[in-house]
Amino acid sequence: MDKRLEAIVYGRVQGVAFRYYTQARARQLQLAGWVANRPDGTVRVVAEGSEGMLKELAAWLSNGPPSAHVDYVDARWMNATGEFVTFEIRA
Repeated sequence: MDKRLEAIVYGRVQGVAFRYYTQARARQLQLAGWVANRPDGTVRVVAEGSEGMLKELAAWLSNGPPSAHVDYVDARWMNATGEFVTFEIRA
């Protein structure tokens, strides 16, 4: 059964191509969902797929791309809704 990860990433995570790298990693892991910058400087990630692949994404989010500095990730786990087809970057 697929799961859903909803995460807010805190730190220096905007202006460092965080969304682009997150999309690339999620697609490598065959996950669906989206990533978006939030007005408060955080990044929100919603991803669905196998629990193992989501755990890999969650671990990656804790570090982010080389130019980012992640302070912490607030992650919530739930059942997948199946509403996504691919992984997108949202404005």
